[in-house]
Amino acid sequence: MRYGCVSDLREGVTMTESENSNARILTGECYCRTVRFEVADAFSYAMNCHCSNCRRTTGAAFKPFAGIAHDKLRIVRGGDQRMIFGDDTTHDAHCARCGSLLYSRVREGQWVHVAMGTLVDAPSIRPSAHIFVGSKAPWHEITDNLPQYRGHVSDP
Repeated sequence: MRYGCVSDLREGVTMTESENSNARILTGECYCRTVRFEVADAFSYAMNCHCSNCRRTTGAAFKPFAGIAHDKLRIVRGGDQRMIFGDDTTHDAHCARCGSLLYSRVREGQWVHVAMGTLVDAPSIRPSAHIFVGSKAPWHEITDNLPQYRGHVSDP
């Protein structure tokens, strides 16, 4: 576990639409509003993850997340108040004050999975599948018609 700011997410830099191919800029924040970020509304995918790690880090049956290249997310307040679980390339970033999961850095550090519940503004994307249902909470029943995958979408 490492505390502090992650070097590749610059604090205090406000994104402009021109930096993100004219994508709308969304705001996200933790529960106590200590950490605030901006992210382009240009997510490549969104899913509901039922793996045991996502369940533990959220305290919920699954984690709805939206994936985007890591350079499309900027911390605008409270960067030094993040608690990082992992290393510079793969980690979960939480608010050190309230504990909210903000995002996960994944795919060799090139992408972030933004916890959709932290977004103040509604994204245009919606989750398209349930992943890791092979390890979902036994007390949770999936009641929608989204595709379900035992592991990753790409797993057989």
